[in-house]
Amino acid sequence: MKQANPMSRRRRWLIVLLVITSVLGVLLILSIPWNISRLTSHPHPVVSYAEALQRIEAWKGGEEGEMNPVCQVQLMTHGQKVENVIILVHGYTNCPQQFHELGRRFYDLGYNVLIAPLPHHGLADRITDTQAQLTAEELAAYADETVDIAQGLGDQVVMMGISAGGVVTAWAAQYREDLDSAIIISPAFGFKQIPTPLTAAVVNLYTFLPDSFVWWDPALQEEGSPAHVYPRYSKHALAQTLRLGLAVQREARRHPPAVHKIVMVTNAYDNSVNNELTSQVVTDWQAQNANLSTYEFEAGLKLGHDLIDPSQPDQPIETVYPRLIELVSR
Repeated sequence: MKQANPMSRRRRWLIVLLVITSVLGVLLILSIPWNISRLTSHPHPVVSYAEALQRIEAWKGGEEGEMNPVCQVQLMTHGQKVENVIILVHGYTNCPQQFHELGRRFYDLGYNVLIAPLPHHGLADRITDTQAQLTAEELAAYADETVDIAQGLGDQVVMMGISAGGVVTAWAAQYREDLDSAIIISPAFGFKQIPTPLTAAVVNLYTFLPDSFVWWDPALQEEGSPAHVYPRYSKHALAQTLRLGLAVQREARRHPPAVHKIVMVTNAYDNSVNNELTSQVVTDWQAQNANLSTYEFEAGLKLGHDLIDPSQPDQPIETVYPRLIELVSR
């Protein structure tokens, strides 16, 4: 019986070792977030109420394509700079209409209210592919621009955002010292469908692979979302939202947030976002001695992920809104 050549055995083991090393190397590369160090703040705050209005008009003039009228920049103003201004940041594929009713309630309490569409959002064509162009850099610039404008609308600046808007708000909380309060609701630092340790790898893969669109409701498709919401999402755009979240997570481990006060709001019944990653950001910020409190909507309320938009079915805004207003006020 012919015995294997020792050189052949050694060669096979070397090949196996090379393959294992290559696979581990690829996994290591995928596990490290790509290109997040350049996601930094570039503030240019306005110095007056008049300049804030000018910047808002410029924003409206720069909106791309034909906008859904309810999705354009919304400013609820008392005609002058007041004590409090709140920036309300909607979620991915939604638009300012999501926060319109809650914004009206803050306005009635004396706030000036700014609700601006995220980049590539709010177009009249709900099936547009434009949303796929969204980048983390654009989301960071959006956060800077809204906080810049708010400086001319109120002495105390509050930002509140949900889901992707929650990530934008968390990013502003990390970087903007002229932000007084950040109310971060169900931030999309990750999704339940993605195991926590694989979040960065999935972001890198989706950034690299060709894009694809998915219906939020495959059965109802266009009929499955309110008329101001895009009924599909882009995997590239979702990856860019998570990429901004990865930048926040990295900075939260390294530096205290610049904002004066943070309230982190979670929904125990949420079946979309990864609350484990949110909890880790809270832990990291607390380790940096941040002025941070938490609030959780209990699972018994059975709230959906979008607990803001009254257009969503069975949305108990009379339960949710008073609690959020209280969290801002206290």
